[in-house]
Amino acid sequence: MQLPPPPDKNAVEALIGKYADSTPLADREAAYKELIGFVPPRIQSRLAVTGALDPELLRMQEEMRLHAMYPKCFDTKTAQLMLFGMLLLDLNDAMQLHAIAARRAGASWEEMQAVVSLAFLFRGLSAANRGAEVLAAVAKREAEEAAKAGK
Repeated sequence: MQLPPPPDKNAVEALIGKYADSTPLADREAAYKELIGFVPPRIQSRLAVTGALDPELLRMQEEMRLHAMYPKCFDTKTAQLMLFGMLLLDLNDAMQLHAIAARRAGASWEEMQAVVSLAFLFRGLSAANRGAEVLAAVAKREAEEAAKAGK
C-alpha cells in the first residue's frame, strides 16, 4: 500500500505558519491513530496547514468528521465497512485506509470480500480487482506488523 510522503513540517511551519489550533496536535492525531493505527500523510498535511491558517475551520472539520463517521446507529466496524465499499465504488484511494480501519474494528476477511463482491455488482471488474489488491495489501501490512511484534 503506497501512501504519499508525509509533509515537511519544518517547511510548513517556516512558510505557512505554526499549528495554532486550541486542541493540541497530539489530541487531533490520536483519533486517527486509534482508528487506523497511524496518521495518514494527507491528514497530517491538513492538520498542519489548516491548523496554522484556519484553526476554526479545522475544529469544524474534525467535529463534522467525528459526528458523521461514528453514527450512534452503527458500530465502528459497520461504518468502516460501508465507507470502504463507498470509496471502492469510486475507486478512491482512501478506501485503503478504511479497509485498515474496518479490520482494526474487527471485520473478517469474509466481510471484507463481501463488500468487494457487492461493489463488483455495480462497478464491475475494476472494483473487484482493486478491492482484491487492497485486501492483499492490508493482509501484507498485518503480516508485517505481526512479524515486527514477534521480534
